[in-house]
Amino acid sequence: MAPRASWKGFLTIGAVSCGVALYAAASTSERISLHMVSRKSGRRLRRQFVDEETGRPVEPDDQVKGYEVAKGDYVTLEADEVAAVVPESDKTIAITAFVPCADIDTVYLDRPYFLAPVDKPSAEAFALIAAGMAAAKVAALGEAVLFRRVRKLLIRPDTEGGALIADTLSFDYEVRPSEEAFADIPDVDVTGEMLDLATHIIRSRAGAFDPAAFDDRYESALAELVRAKMEGKPLPKAAPRREEKVVDLLEALRASAGEGVKDGQDGKDGKVKPAGRKASAKKTAAKMAAAKTAAAKKPAAPRKAG
Repeated sequence: MAPRASWKGFLTIGAVSCGVALYAAASTSERISLHMVSRKSGRRLRRQFVDEETGRPVEPDDQVKGYEVAKGDYVTLEADEVAAVVPESDKTIAITAFVPCADIDTVYLDRPYFLAPVDKPSAEAFALIAAGMAAAKVAALGEAVLFRRVRKLLIRPDTEGGALIADTLSFDYEVRPSEEAFADIPDVDVTGEMLDLATHIIRSRAGAFDPAAFDDRYESALAELVRAKMEGKPLPKAAPRREEKVVDLLEALRASAGEGVKDGQDGKDGKVKPAGRKASAKKTAAKMAAAKTAAAKKPAAPRKAG
């Protein structure tokens, strides 16, 4: 089944134009969703807006957005007033400049999308743009009205070739200065044996970026917990927390450098084998579906009176 486009329009570079669509490159829809339910009735709970002083529910017709200008003092904005300042979309991603890929500060990247042509007539111009950008090793800066806001976009060639990735960008005022986080870090002069050992450890654990080997341990543990409760099995127990001991840094480096082929290294080609389970979303969903089927076959337990 073809994915559903989040946005459709035109990609324009000067006089060159082609029809394109944006597809979300990442999604959380496969994650296990938990809802709030009543412990007594077992029915799902719904949120309700209440007055913070009286605690009484406020009907939808009496709800309005507001901006707090002082403690407890709000400027209210009606829905039509907010709608009036939403920019009109011309369904165009206009490229304003090309920048070297090496110059991109990734901290500004917000959300990734796949950018693809919408039809065969657009595919030729799209392929030309993608190939040209890949050959020049550049990314394109563009602008478009997406989801009721003017968004800056960084469009870069896909590593697989022949395709483009579009990332929405955070504005400069949204990104905090790095000095705020690094201001209190003391200057440390790392030289001699410590630097040699650190370099050796890093080289001995060289590997490849393989997202398929990533294990969402929380999602896997949550799936096991839900499945155990559905099937009436003993609940999994949490592993005891390991106590970290304060050790001498140099001694710790020496010990790590002497571990050899431990910690996932195979000792033959210097590559690190992925550790942990490869619990993909599809496998987790399949296991959960099987558990649901098994639970549905069991007779329902009588509900205790509230």
